[in-house]
Amino acid sequence: MSNFDYQQATVFFRDSFVPFNQANVSIASSPVLYGLSIYTVFAASWNSEKQELYAFRLKDHYKRLVNSANIMDFNNFAKEWSYDRFEKTMLELLQKNNIQEDVLVRATVYVDELIAGTKIHDLKHSFSAYIYPMGQILPKEGINVCVSSWQRNPDNAIPSRAKVNGSYVNASLMKNEALLNGYDDAIAIDEHGHVAEGTVANLFIVRDGVLITPDAATDILEGITRDTVIKLAKSANIPVVERSIDRSELYMSDEIMVCGSSARVIPVLSVDKRPVGNGTYPIIKKIAELFGQSQQGAIPELAAWLTRIT
Repeated sequence: MSNFDYQQATVFFRDSFVPFNQANVSIASSPVLYGLSIYTVFAASWNSEKQELYAFRLKDHYKRLVNSANIMDFNNFAKEWSYDRFEKTMLELLQKNNIQEDVLVRATVYVDELIAGTKIHDLKHSFSAYIYPMGQILPKEGINVCVSSWQRNPDNAIPSRAKVNGSYVNASLMKNEALLNGYDDAIAIDEHGHVAEGTVANLFIVRDGVLITPDAATDILEGITRDTVIKLAKSANIPVVERSIDRSELYMSDEIMVCGSSARVIPVLSVDKRPVGNGTYPIIKKIAELFGQSQQGAIPELAAWLTRIT
């Protein structure tokens, strides 16, 4: 149970630290009318033994914001926000809120204009960030999923490599369909019929001891947690392959998991009411253990992934 009330917290909004209830945008603004905003979410983990807080892969989350901004032609963000400024602001935000538990920080860049139509280039951009409890967006014991009837939007329509707020209409339709039909989440298929990802998380399957994930050409978000899982698996001598995955392979897999900054590492128990494997999940359990250790600073060789909040 979280002790942190995000609605009573301090947030960063338009170059200032302000109370949560003062950080508002207009109903006539570009992000509200057209979804013209990009974001990243990073974890900050509390090590109760050391009484220390660590931001996880902060530099990579900054790079994702920059890449998303470049894709979306938010052409002033990288000029105005260096990594040093981003890091300093995020650390100050966490310090001001005296965080002593696991939380997530959502950082957003948005077109800060009123009734600007669908224009993007050379418009004013603003930056905001707020903290909220880690919570559990998916059941940690595992999820039952369906293959969605909604197709994953292709990169050439809405860029899948950019975390664009407006693109999550696609994921929301999938999630809504899944919930209405009694599932926990959905798996998206791309326009070529290949497995892409979950609604808010990347996907891995295991076949014959090999960890397999859709490659970057399969209209997926190139997730930071996905990259973390790949690196952790290789460090544990678990073979990893990035390639296209067919829908039928989901029904033949020994293990399946989804992963993301918010979802963390979650096993998939069934797909379209077909049980996955024999239910033991040895590889996924190992990955989940290593992932938790990496966020807590328990793996010295991965210390570069952590930024200590002082």
